[in-house]
Amino acid sequence: MRTIAAISTPLGKGGVAMIRITGDIAIKVTSALFTPKSGKNIEDISSNTAVYGSFFDKDGVFDDGIITIYRAPKSYTGEDTVELCCHGGILVTKKLLETAITAGAYYAEAGEFTKRAFINGKLTLSQAEAVGGIIDAKNEKHLTVSLLQSKGALSAKIKDLSDKLTLLAASVYAYIDYPDEDLRDVSVEEMKDSLLVIRDELFRLKETHRYGQAISEGINTVIIGKPNTGKSSVLNTLIGYDRAIVTDIAGTTRDIVTEQIRLGDLLLNLSDTAGIRESSDVIESIGINKSKQALADAELVLAVFDGSRPFDEDDKEIIKQISLTGKEDCTVCLLNKSDLRTVLPEIAFGKQIFFSALEGLGKERLEKIIGEMFGEGNISSLGEIIVGARQYAALSRAFVAIDNALSSLDGFTQDIAGMDIEEAIACLGELDGRLASEQVVNEIFSHFCVGK
Repeated sequence: MRTIAAISTPLGKGGVAMIRITGDIAIKVTSALFTPKSGKNIEDISSNTAVYGSFFDKDGVFDDGIITIYRAPKSYTGEDTVELCCHGGILVTKKLLETAITAGAYYAEAGEFTKRAFINGKLTLSQAEAVGGIIDAKNEKHLTVSLLQSKGALSAKIKDLSDKLTLLAASVYAYIDYPDEDLRDVSVEEMKDSLLVIRDELFRLKETHRYGQAISEGINTVIIGKPNTGKSSVLNTLIGYDRAIVTDIAGTTRDIVTEQIRLGDLLLNLSDTAGIRESSDVIESIGINKSKQALADAELVLAVFDGSRPFDEDDKEIIKQISLTGKEDCTVCLLNKSDLRTVLPEIAFGKQIFFSALEGLGKERLEKIIGEMFGEGNISSLGEIIVGARQYAALSRAFVAIDNALSSLDGFTQDIAGMDIEEAIACLGELDGRLASEQVVNEIFSHFCVGK
C-alpha cells in the first residue's frame, strides 16, 4: 500500500501546523526532508519519540520544527507513521507537504488515514464514524457520545448481540449437520425466549436514533402561526440575536428564514415561515404555500399563537393545517405575548407553553419538552446510541430478520429460523464493518476531511 501524506491542521496562519505521513516508507520519506538537531539517524529513533530539528528541500533549510515517530503496528493507522510539526504559515506548510510528495509520498484522499486504521483492524466502522462525530460535534452531548463510541461503546454492544445470535445459529447448524444425534442445545421455546430478549435490545437501540439524530444532525423544526403572532420574535429569541425582521405590520415575513441553533443538548434546524392566512397578495401567497410545505416536512412544529388575544378564524386555520398534516403529536404550542395577559387556548392537542419572546419566558420549559419528545430521558450514558442513518438502516434490517425468525419458529422448523438469524448476524456485521461492502466503506470515509 502506497505511503500517503496530507496537511492535518486547518490551512492558514497559526503557531504550528502538522503534516501526517503514513505507510511503508514513511520514515524514509521523513529522512529526505528532516535533520535532527542531535545529528542522530532518523532510522535509529525509537517509536513514540518526538525529535527537534530542521526541515529542508533541494534548496536548503526552510523551517525548523518537531517530528514524532510511531512505528507499526502501534500507530493510529497500524502502519509506520510520522507527524511533522512546522510553523503554521500557508507557504511553509504547503512547501513541507510538497517536499514529502517529492520524496516519494502520495497525496492522501479524504479520510484515508482513518480508513487505513479500519482496514488494518485498529478501529471498527462505528468507531471510525465516531471519529468523524468528534470532529463535527456542535454540542457537548454529541461530543461525549462520539468519544464513547470511538472507544468502542457501540461496537461492544453490537458484538454482544451478534455473539448471542451466533450461539443460537450454532445450535441450528448442529441439528442440520447431525439430525440423528439430536445435538440441539436450545429447544424451540428456549430459542423463542432468547430471540424475544434480543429483539427487545435491538428495539431499544433502534429507538435511540431519534435522539442521536437530534444531537448530531438536528431536528427539522418549523415555526408556524398566523401573521403578527410573534413568530420572528420567537426565532430571534431562540437564536439569541435578531436574525429575522420584526415589525407590527402583519405579513412581514414573505419567505422561509432558516437557521441551525443549539437548544440545550439538541440541535434545531429552525425555519421561520410566512404567516398562514387567506391572502390576495401574490407574493405573500407564495410564502404561505411554502409555509404549508415546510409544515408537512417538519419533525417538530412550534405553533405560535397570540396568548393575549382570543382565538379567531386564522388561529383555527393553523390548527386545521396541523391536523391535516398529521403533526399533532410533534407540535408544541407557544402562547406568545403571555407577559401581556393570558387567554386560555382552544387547542386539544400538543404541548402548550406560556411564552414571551420579549422577556424570554418559557424557553427553558420548551427545551425540556423537546428533550422529552425526542427521548432524551431514555438514553443510556454508555454511548450506546445510533447516530447515523446507515447504522439505523442496518439495525432496522436486523430487527426485521429477528421478527421473521420468530415467525418461522411458529410455522416451520428451527433450520428455517436459522436463515433469518444468519440475516440478522449479517446486518449487525454490516453495521460495525465486518461485512460492509467496499462501496459503503468508501462512501463513509469520503465525507471525512483530508488529513484525518
